[in-house]
Amino acid sequence: MRRRVITALELAFIGMPAILIGGIPYFLLMGTFLIGSAWEYVHMFRAAKFQPQMYITVGGVALILFMRMFLPQFAMPVFAAAILLALAWHLITYERGRDSAALDFGVTVAGIVYLGWIGAYLLDIRNLPQGGWWFMLVMFCVMSGDTGAYSIGRAYGKHKIAPRLSPNKSWEGYAASVFTGTVTGAFYIWVFTTFGSLNSDMTIWQGAAMGFLLGSLPTLGDLGESMFKRQSGLKDSSDIIPGHGGFFDRIDSWLWGAVIGYYFLVWFII
Repeated sequence: MRRRVITALELAFIGMPAILIGGIPYFLLMGTFLIGSAWEYVHMFRAAKFQPQMYITVGGVALILFMRMFLPQFAMPVFAAAILLALAWHLITYERGRDSAALDFGVTVAGIVYLGWIGAYLLDIRNLPQGGWWFMLVMFCVMSGDTGAYSIGRAYGKHKIAPRLSPNKSWEGYAASVFTGTVTGAFYIWVFTTFGSLNSDMTIWQGAAMGFLLGSLPTLGDLGESMFKRQSGLKDSSDIIPGHGGFFDRIDSWLWGAVIGYYFLVWFII
């Protein structure tokens, strides 16, 4: 735990300035996590005897992120080109004797879609008006939910949610995640619209509703990555972040949080 806390503080020291500044520093921060996650994703599935194409997966994620951030009008053509290139590559590998090339193609495409296209919502939410505030709202709700689930689940968890995927996750911890996410969303809006410089008509009840969603659903992102690791026989996606595992281990819940937060804000607030 001590190691995890020290690493988390170091990451916050590096990440908070980039979040507040936005632009290129923020892009480099999120790009590092997402591209690093793509690299880990390929290695996880190679450990499970699949053969996703490393350069197409990682390069496709990197190009999609760049386009969504700086040239959004070209993001969809680049996304489509990456899928077609992946198919062309795996056709060649099949012809060369790789009988499961069609499955490899599916894994390559899934990495591009999940970590590239879905991952780019971490950029989109920061690019909204007052995006720094909205990003922090989403991340505080997600992280408080994770913390509540870990603390209560460890102390009181008895009823397992998904024992095959994640034996340590319990319904008691999940309930704590929903509760802490909801409270965090309401509290954040009250504090920063009352005493801070967040200029928004978002109400405390809307903050609570958003927090409820962010405490409820990003657990699926965590379980999704657990599914990848179970198939690969790995405990963590890598060991690059001391006490936390890999890049993918850090952002598995963020991916869901970014999409949910972005559309909640765009549809109901902004």
